[in-house]
Amino acid sequence: MVLPDIDVARIKHFCEERLPRRVRDKVRLEVTVHGRYVDVDERRPPWTGVSEWTSSAIARLRYDGDGLWTLYFGDRYGGWTLYFDLDPKQPIDVLIHELDEDPTGVFWG
Repeated sequence: MVLPDIDVARIKHFCEERLPRRVRDKVRLEVTVHGRYVDVDERRPPWTGVSEWTSSAIARLRYDGDGLWTLYFGDRYGGWTLYFDLDPKQPIDVLIHELDEDPTGVFWG
């Protein structure tokens, strides 16, 4: 299944705009596309400055076809849990709005 380029671009744009430029050396959001999934991860540099940046799963968006997506959040076990405050199969703008507002605190704390 081919992901809509415009939807993937909207997700990337949201992540770019979410963090001010002045903090991007301390934290950044990365978007990874694989298959019909788009993952959003928060990345932070190591405390010691010696090792790799750490990664925390924020959200997974699964493309269901016909312009509709389903939203998941990263759980404490390193897996993905279906986001429970929104019906599955929503337009991308609805999911981005939910990510931005985070009314349940499962994405940004």
